[in-house]
Amino acid sequence: MDPIELFDQLLTLAVDNGASDIHIKTGKPAYFRLHGRLEPVDMDPIDQDTIVGYLEESIPEQFFENWRHEGQADYSYKLETVGSFRVNGFLQRGTPSIVFRHINPTPPTFEDLNHDPEVFKDLANEKVGIILVCGATGSGKSSTLAAFLNYINHKYDKHVVTLEDPIEFTYTDEKSVFNQREIGIDCPTFQLGMKAVLRQDPDIILIGEMRDKDTFETAIKAAETGHLVLGTLHAASAQQAVQRLFEFFTPEQQMSMRRQIAGALKATITQRLVPKMEGGRLPICEIMVVEGLARKTIEEGKYEQINSVIEATTDSGSKTFNQDLYRLIKAGLVSKKDGLEFSPNAKQLEMNLQGIFLSTGGIVG
Repeated sequence: MDPIELFDQLLTLAVDNGASDIHIKTGKPAYFRLHGRLEPVDMDPIDQDTIVGYLEESIPEQFFENWRHEGQADYSYKLETVGSFRVNGFLQRGTPSIVFRHINPTPPTFEDLNHDPEVFKDLANEKVGIILVCGATGSGKSSTLAAFLNYINHKYDKHVVTLEDPIEFTYTDEKSVFNQREIGIDCPTFQLGMKAVLRQDPDIILIGEMRDKDTFETAIKAAETGHLVLGTLHAASAQQAVQRLFEFFTPEQQMSMRRQIAGALKATITQRLVPKMEGGRLPICEIMVVEGLARKTIEEGKYEQINSVIEATTDSGSKTFNQDLYRLIKAGLVSKKDGLEFSPNAKQLEMNLQGIFLSTGGIVG
């Protein structure tokens, strides 16, 4: 069978069965990620020539040299009537593998993702500053950013410029006007895209990933000159996110950057995926809204206090993972068993579910 035809059939089967990801490895059958678990497809193993044949036919010309010389390539693949996929082709132990991520063609709403709409809409109404969505790969960061832009698109007349690698969600101009730039196709690098973006009269800038000092420095400049910047960062908590931002700078620069970063940063949203009661997964979030106490904590470099600051500033919209788990368990969206399993502090969550809350916001040891 022609490689494109075989993979198109696999991708169609995956979407029909609700798979979020498709894993292809030389000499193995395909695997689908269903509700967080990898399940093998009942099929013959896929040989190396078939995988290479698919990659060489599907990789866009702009990325073909990456595959030839670097042994990896990131790109988008669109299958009519089925949808779009983020594709990562790579070599492992000298043989080719592919991971596909299915992209829902319609940008989600905060309600679709079961986010707390009041908190998220308040953040989406911000006019200037930097909002970072953090988490591991596959934790739903792109979907949350898409919900932000979807909300803005239906409420505000803004010019939105995105820099993405690759483009995942596409937007139809409603109240806002969108210009979406794909790294490697519309501009060579994030750094060059960021250098140009401030000359494109944006109101809102989306950066697919804060990867380096130059990109982050331009994001700070954009925030300081009246723009709202949305981006992602690989971090497991608000504390780790803030510390990672300072890692872009030398130790000598870090102290002078505290006030700038504290002034530009509006919020960090760190998320993880947990099983949903009726199947599938949904995000739980730790949110740090950077106001008064949080801003002062960053300015003073007291990063180890960030967790306590979040617990002490829930009136501003900040919340811990446990507080979000409590909300979702009470709403019947997450089981108590799964909530306790995924909680960073199961003892505290158990007490909360029994109606016991610590007035100090402290941690139960």
